[in-house]
Amino acid sequence: MDSKKQKSGYFSDIFPFGVAPFIIFVLTVISFLWLAIHPVARKKSSLSLWTFADLHYKAYKKLLPSFEESHPGTKLDLQIVHISAVTSRLRSALWAGIDVPDMVEVEISVAGSFFCGPIEDIGLRDLSPWLKSSGLYDRMVETRFAPYTNRGKIFGLPHDVHPVMLAYRRDIFEKQGIDLSQVKTWDEFVEIGKRVTIPGERYMIQFSQSNRAHIEVLLFQRGGGYFDKDGNVILDNDLAVETMKWYIPLVTGTERIGNDIGGGVVFTKSLEDGYILSFLCPDWMTKSVETDVPRVAGKMALMPLPSFESGGRHTSTMGGTMLGITENCKNIELAREFVEVIYLNRDDLADRFRETNIIPPLREAWDHAVFSEKRPYWSDQPIGKLYIDLADDVPPQYTSPYVGIAKAKLGEALSSCHAYYSKNGENGFDDFVRKRLKKAADDIRRIQRRNPF
Repeated sequence: MDSKKQKSGYFSDIFPFGVAPFIIFVLTVISFLWLAIHPVARKKSSLSLWTFADLHYKAYKKLLPSFEESHPGTKLDLQIVHISAVTSRLRSALWAGIDVPDMVEVEISVAGSFFCGPIEDIGLRDLSPWLKSSGLYDRMVETRFAPYTNRGKIFGLPHDVHPVMLAYRRDIFEKQGIDLSQVKTWDEFVEIGKRVTIPGERYMIQFSQSNRAHIEVLLFQRGGGYFDKDGNVILDNDLAVETMKWYIPLVTGTERIGNDIGGGVVFTKSLEDGYILSFLCPDWMTKSVETDVPRVAGKMALMPLPSFESGGRHTSTMGGTMLGITENCKNIELAREFVEVIYLNRDDLADRFRETNIIPPLREAWDHAVFSEKRPYWSDQPIGKLYIDLADDVPPQYTSPYVGIAKAKLGEALSSCHAYYSKNGENGFDDFVRKRLKKAADDIRRIQRRNPF
C-alpha cells in the first residue's frame, strides 16, 4: 500500500493534472512526431475555386478536363464549401492569408458582409477595369452588378438574373372561370383572392406572416429595399411603410388571402391539394417545383407579377450568386480565362438552363433555342423566354456590409406588425408601422456609425 502511494505521489509530482490529460498529452506528442516524419503533401494547383452550390460544382467539374487540356501544365482545384461555412471560412482565410482560394462564389445575401472596412483590405479584386475594358459590363444585365458593388468598385461577377414570376394552379382557376394571366395589378389580384380564398381550406397565395422573403420581393419590385445605391438605410421610407401597410392585412384578419406553409413536403402537399393556389417564383424555383411536385405537371402556369400601379414593374428578384477573384490570385489572366469558360460560354449556359432553369445575365446567350422550348410541366409555356422577357426589368438590390442585419430587422418588424394588426386591426396601425420600421432602420444606422469606413 505504501509502495502504491509512493508511485501515485511520484506521478502527481511529475504530472499533477491527472491521468486523462497525461494520455491526451502523450497522443498529441506522438501525432506531432508522426506528422513531422510524414508531412501531408500539399495539393499543388494553378487555380482554386470555392463554390457553395452543388449544381454549380457539377457543371464546372465537367469543364475542367477540356480547360486543363487546352492549358498544358494547368491544374484546377475545385472545392464545394457548405453555404453556411463560406462566409466564416473565407473571412478567416482572408484575414490570416492562409488557404485563400483564387476565386470564390458567394451567395447574394452575405456578399455585402465582405465589403466592410478600408477598401484595400476587402481581399477581393475590383473587377471594374476588366469588365469595362472588355465590354463585358455592357453585355450583361446591369442591375445584377448592384449587389456586388461598393464604393464604386465591382467585386463580383453575377452568375444569374433570377427574375420573379407568379406560379399558379392554372387548372383550379380555370374551373372557377378565371383567367389569372389577364390580371395586371395587385389590386385586381387581391379582389380575386377575396373571392376564391376559403379560410383554413384554400388561400390565394403563399405570403408569410413572419418570413421576410415575400415582402422583400415586393419591396424590390416597387424600387425599394434595404439600402440605396450609396448605402443609406431606406427601410423606413414612405415606400417601405406603404408596402408593409398593404401587405399585413393580406396575411392577417378577415380579408386575409395569404398563408405560409413553409417548404419541403408540406409545400408539396399544399400545392397538390390546392391549399395554396399561387406563389412568388424566381427562375431557379421552377426546377425545384418540377422535381418535388411532379403530380401537378401540366396544371401549373407562370405569369408576370401583377404591378402595384398601371404601367409599373411586373417582376422582382429573389436570390443570386457572385463570383469574385481574390487578391491572393497570382495568375489573373488564367482566372479570367476560366471565368469566361464557366460564365460566358453560350452553349454551356444553354446546357445549364436545361438542368437548372436559371437565366444567365449574359444577353447574347438568350437567343439560344433552349430558352424557347415549351415545357409540358408549365402548361407548354416557353418558360425561358417568359423569364428573359422580364430580365432587363429586374430591380437592383443595393447592398451593404450590414445587409444580413437589415434582413433580420425586417423580419422582426414584419412579425411585430402582424401581431399588432391581429390584436388591434386598423386602429393606430399606420402610426405603429411607421414607428416600427423607423426603429428597425435606426438600429441598422446605429451599427453603421460604429464603422468609420
